[in-house]
Amino acid sequence: MRLIEQIRDAGVVGAGGAGFPTDRKLNCKAEILIINGIECEPLLRTDRHVMEQYGDEIVRTVRSIRDALGASRAVIALKKHYEAAVSALEKAVKGTKVELYLSESFYPAGDEQNLVFSVTGRTVPTGGIPLDVGCVVCNVSTVLNIARAVEGHPVTDKMVTVSGSVTAPVTVTCPVGTPLARLLDAAGGSVGDCVYIVGGPLMGKVTEDLKQPVTKTTGGLLAIPKDHMLLAKKKASSRDAMIARAVCSQCSLCTQMCPRNAMGLNVQPHRAMRAFASGSRELLGDVNGIFSCCDCGICTYFACSFGLKPSMAMQQMKNSLAAAGIKPVKEVKYPPDGGMANKRIPTERLLWRLDLKRFDREAPLGGYVDSDEVRIPLKMHIGAPDIPLVSPGDRVRREELIARPDGLGANIHASIDGTVTAVTEDYIEIRR
Repeated sequence: MRLIEQIRDAGVVGAGGAGFPTDRKLNCKAEILIINGIECEPLLRTDRHVMEQYGDEIVRTVRSIRDALGASRAVIALKKHYEAAVSALEKAVKGTKVELYLSESFYPAGDEQNLVFSVTGRTVPTGGIPLDVGCVVCNVSTVLNIARAVEGHPVTDKMVTVSGSVTAPVTVTCPVGTPLARLLDAAGGSVGDCVYIVGGPLMGKVTEDLKQPVTKTTGGLLAIPKDHMLLAKKKASSRDAMIARAVCSQCSLCTQMCPRNAMGLNVQPHRAMRAFASGSRELLGDVNGIFSCCDCGICTYFACSFGLKPSMAMQQMKNSLAAAGIKPVKEVKYPPDGGMANKRIPTERLLWRLDLKRFDREAPLGGYVDSDEVRIPLKMHIGAPDIPLVSPGDRVRREELIARPDGLGANIHASIDGTVTAVTEDYIEIRR
């Protein structure tokens, strides 16, 4: 199939998640294609800018993907308050039979399985993927990369929102491999003594290393003051189990507010806290639901009245089960919660609770941030690191293939013209 070959050659991966190779995802037949433009995490603006600027390209490419999948429906999902993006897409979808799904602003509206349920009413089973219920989900930025792949251009750039405690929040495009420090400079630098979150405020990773490169999946860079409460919640501590043992009242509010549990997937963080505090796995009960935890963090960042960290307990339980060789059983344990809509957390309320509302500012498009040096990771995707095709001293051109996978993975291309200055098992460095 020509489209799949073009996507594979261009090295397209899921731009909004873990980087699953898109040629593998789309090499199937499905009933419904869902394009995710929700932008799940607060403070980020990347996906809405993509929809505002490239509405026609997005819709044209969605139609091609729909036809390749043999899908009867194609739906672009975005939040209804993205007014400019809604306007652009409403014009672009006229006469195409591509649908728009306009969501309220709640967290985590953009979670893949939550989105499938919202659009179709179908629940993806524990241990399953959207294809198990006839759906394929693609991020809207991934679709833009597919549009470029069809035109013969590989993935060499990434659009990133730079926000938080910065002088002037901005959304920029840069070469893959650009140091994060270059993006921070584009926003006028940080205000105060900060550390940084790569990604969104809830599910992103904390770092102090601004030499770290932008990858194919980087969506945000947030500057957060070092004394901010969010950082304490994101940091694991050896005292967590002791505090849980002393404080957790087993009120089960974390479970009651869990979006995956509301879909009938039996995700019960309060049981994980019970087992975490006591060290007894028997107190977990049915462990299968743990595999359906999406690490959204609602239990930690919003539900728990005592400031405990049920999401970290869930992560540890998932890791322990995987290490023990226990695999999920595909099932939907219960019918969906009829009161699910009443349990949704408005994004605005979440921002106030986490003292992030002061950082909720527009991040307008700021153009292209170039770099004279890039360090391109060999693993920006699900699968093994790519095999380098270049050596130190080689001259390369932008868009030239410099690494390819041996098995599951995605092609990697030079993002700037220059000379290869280093090749390691982790990255390829290029300088102009």
